[in-house]
Amino acid sequence: MWDTIDAYCERTSATLWAEPVNAITNLAFILAAWVMWRRSAGLPVARALCVVLATIGVGSGLYHIFANGLTASLDVAPILIFILIYVFAAARDFLGLQGWRPWAMVAGFVPYAAVIVPLFSTLRVLGSSAAYAPVPVLIVGFTVVLWHKAPATAWGLALGAAIFIVSLIFRTIDMPVCAGFPLGTHFIWHLLNAAMLEVMIEVYCRHLRAAQGKGS
Repeated sequence: MWDTIDAYCERTSATLWAEPVNAITNLAFILAAWVMWRRSAGLPVARALCVVLATIGVGSGLYHIFANGLTASLDVAPILIFILIYVFAAARDFLGLQGWRPWAMVAGFVPYAAVIVPLFSTLRVLGSSAAYAPVPVLIVGFTVVLWHKAPATAWGLALGAAIFIVSLIFRTIDMPVCAGFPLGTHFIWHLLNAAMLEVMIEVYCRHLRAAQGKGS
């Protein structure tokens, strides 16, 4: 729980401030949350996503400053919470599922991930990034389903998936490029991932407002 975790190129010691760039770039999540908070007035689920997005920045920042088992949990937990809230929101508001069905999709995420992660883990080049593979696969699934029903939303989700895939590439190559680039590339994962989550909230807000406009 308290042992130092050395998992990123930038960290070269167990000292408190051994990953300054990886730590500071988590401000991108907080900035994205602030921008989307201002753009999501009147949309409670979007506001909840903004709060969790800011928490992702705080948790990840603590992890890259202290880097132990406890802060690793604080890093991962908000990400999972964001995913589960978004799955619920997408099932209810993108797909129009009602009653227990959005909750069933939320409950199904864990067994879904338990299947997808091992499949991508066989691609050893992905390393620990295989744990995030269920996310772009799921986003692409929503994109396909919505392609004709809500094309603007589908395009937005496709953009989010594309940004996330690129960010995963930078997360994956952090250690392989370390010898030639001692700073590593994990900080780019932070910046692109913050942009991707901002896009995902924006897509959700635009979808809801478009639906409200059709209903008025």
